Amino acid sequence: MSATESAVGVPVTAEELPALRRRITAILVASQILGGLGVATGIALAAVLAKEVSGTESLSGLAPTATVAGTALLSVPLAALMTSRGRRPGLVLAYLIGALGAAVVVVAAAIGNFPLLLVGMAGFGAASSANLQARFAAADLAEPGARARAISNVVWATTIGAVLGPNIAAPAGRSVAGLGIPEASGPFVWAAGVFVISAIVVAVLLRPDPLLTARALEPASEQTAASRSLRAGFAAVAASGRARLALVTVAIAHTAMVSIMSMTPVDLGHHGASIDLIGLVISGHIAGMYAFSPVMGWLSDRLGRLAVIALSVGLLGFAALLAGTAGANHGQTAAGLFVLGLGWSAALVAGSALLTDAVPQAARAAAQGLSDLTMNTAAGVGGAVAGLVVAQASYAWLNLIAALLLLPLAALALFSRRA
Repeated sequence: MSATESAVGVPVTAEELPALRRRITAILVASQILGGLGVATGIALAAVLAKEVSGTESLSGLAPTATVAGTALLSVPLAALMTSRGRRPGLVLAYLIGALGAAVVVVAAAIGNFPLLLVGMAGFGAASSANLQARFAAADLAEPGARARAISNVVWATTIGAVLGPNIAAPAGRSVAGLGIPEASGPFVWAAGVFVISAIVVAVLLRPDPLLTARALEPASEQTAASRSLRAGFAAVAASGRARLALVTVAIAHTAMVSIMSMTPVDLGHHGASIDLIGLVISGHIAGMYAFSPVMGWLSDRLGRLAVIALSVGLLGFAALLAGTAGANHGQTAAGLFVLGLGWSAALVAGSALLTDAVPQAARAAAQGLSDLTMNTAAGVGGAVAGLVVAQASYAWLNLIAALLLLPLAALALFSRRA
């Protein structure tokens, strides 16, 4: 097979497409469940492990921050690989880097090296990149009128891992007792194994490659190397108002969600909430993020991407109002966090579908990598600033600032709708 053929892929017939779509989705869902399980298992005790290794609580927040930074930094290189070679090599490499990062975390914990721990957490973030990119892989072969539902089905699969992960973190910790490493590093041992299994599932079963197959269905005149470059992807986003809206949507929604969610346990603790109650609130938030994504996908395909983006703005604003005015009312805080998850889900599904719609097929992988880079970079900054806002002002002020971030998104969505 020539270089051009390997970059474009082998076409399939129209009769084969429905079955191929179902099989690709099933494989992506399986890898998403495994990947989500590994990420959630490790993240559950990341801050605890960082505190043990660093010896101070003030540095514990750097572990999840390093993971977000790793997810952002690896988004573009992985997108470049997918642009040139397809989804399968990019997803496999991301899961393997995640497994290596988890192994480095275990070594760092064993020798008590905090900088090395942060390096491992950054590598661990590659698995999150794989989970994010999987939603776009589901959209590669989907019909335009069903793209949002295809994306939402893969996003929904994360629910299983996100719910199970924190619950098996404790058994994973106990499983390494007697091995000479901290119990809090046990989840990373398990995560490394899960990521390797995810990589094997994708490498063996994700054939034919969905991105390369989608390219094979496009006119040959559009399949030049220049049209598939990172530069072409970034240029396609810059040239499309709807693509820019999609980027802004996922970036602002992700920033608002991460900022509020990360500081909610602190605020609940200040108002006397127990650890069990905090866990229930965060579990409800995660359910809002993932469990209802098929509903958001259906709405995006039926009502349109812009309508669901407007819905996300309303949900996120209402969530900030609920959480920001809850005070010691833990039930109201829980309701606010649940609605916050729903707003994030609406924004992620509709924004991802809109971005895929708005750029040419050849440039999509690069544009999608730019989207993940933007959303994770913005959320990383937002998460860091959120702690300062709460320390210097209050949790209520944090929610107000998050709500104000939604105003330019609302204006941009209204302008795009009129245009």
